[in-house]
Formats: sequence, structure tokens, C-alpha cells
Amino acid sequence: MSDDKSTAGNMLDAAKAKINEGADRARAAGHDLASKVGGSTLENAGDKAKAVEDRAKAEVHNAEANASYNEGKSEAKDGDGH
Repeated sequence: MSDDKSTAGNMLDAAKAKINEGADRARAAGHDLASKVGGSTLENAGDKAKAVEDRAKAEVHNAEANASYNEGKSEAKDGDGH
């Protein structure tokens, strides 16, 4: 995050990160499902690993969203919005 972002810029970044988090969680759910219905043990293990990776990415995006939101909230409280 940059100190020169406006409140709106920070809130936009937070919204983008939340969208990315949702996409990562959806991909993880898809990989979880694929790991349960696949015919190959090796492919199932690969899908499980991809699900873990996507959940980790979702957590990173969640942290980014929270940080951007808090920065935007702080900027709004400053009164100038910049």
C-alpha cells in the first residue's frame, strides 16, 4: 500500500482483493471436488495440493483486503481523503 492513495483508492484495492479472495476460494472448492471424484490417485493428490495452494492465496488476498480497508478507513478519518 502506498501512503499517497486516497480513501477511494484504498477501498477499491480492498474490493479487488476481496474479489480475488472469492475466486481463489471457488477454485479451491473445485479442486476439492475434483480430488474426490477423480479416477487417479495421483491426479486426486494433485487436486488436493492445488486446493491448499488456492486457499493460501485466498488468505493472502484477505489480508490485503483488510489492510487496504483499514488504510482507507484511516484516510477517511483524517478528513482530507488523501
